Amino acid sequence: MAAVKLFYSDAPGRGEIIRLVLSVAGVDFDDVRYKYEDWPKYKPEAPFGQAPFIEYNGKKYGQSVAIANFFSRENGLYGASNLEAFRIDEVAGLVQDLFTCLIPVFIEKDPAKKEELRAAMVKNDAPRFFGFFQKFLQENGTGYLVGNKLSLGDLIIYDMTTQLLKTFQYDAAADFPEIKTLVDNVEGNENIKAYIDSRK
Repeated sequence: MAAVKLFYSDAPGRGEIIRLVLSVAGVDFDDVRYKYEDWPKYKPEAPFGQAPFIEYNGKKYGQSVAIANFFSRENGLYGASNLEAFRIDEVAGLVQDLFTCLIPVFIEKDPAKKEELRAAMVKNDAPRFFGFFQKFLQENGTGYLVGNKLSLGDLIIYDMTTQLLKTFQYDAAADFPEIKTLVDNVEGNENIKAYIDSRK
C-alpha cells in the first residue's frame, strides 16, 4: 500500500501541483480521483471540508500549497538555500494572485460575458504574470527557476502554463521562450514522462 493517498477530483485543478511534486520525487502515492457528484462521500474525511487533501502515515492533511511545500522540502525540491526558497515562494504567491484573476471567468454564467472575461484575462493578466516568471528565468539563466535543477517553482510555472493552455486557450510557452524551455525541461524528467503517460 502506498505511503501517501491524494484525494482530489478527476481534474488537474489545485491537486495537480501535488501530483507533479510526488511524481518528480518518486513518492509512491494512490491518486484517488473522484467524480464531482461523489464529493459528498469524501468531504467528511477532509480535514477542512475541502480538497485536495492527503492521507500520510495514517493522518489526513489539507491545503494544496502546504502539501506541495512539505513534499518538496522532504525531497530536495525547495531550492538549495533560503534565498532560493524565497524565490520559489514568490512564484507560489504570484500564482495565487493569478488564480484571483481567473475566478471571475470560472463563476460567470453568461456565455458572452464569460468569453469577454476570458479574452481580457488572456490579453492582460496572463501575460503580466508570465512576464514576471520569464524575468525570473532570465535572471537565473539555467532554464530553471533556481539553481540548475528542477524545483517546486518550475513545477508551479509548468502547472499554470499547461492548465491555462487547456482551460483558457492561452499558450504562454508560445509567447515566452524561457517558459517554453522550462516546459521542455519539466517534461524531459523521466518521472514526469511516466506520470503524463499514466494520465493518458
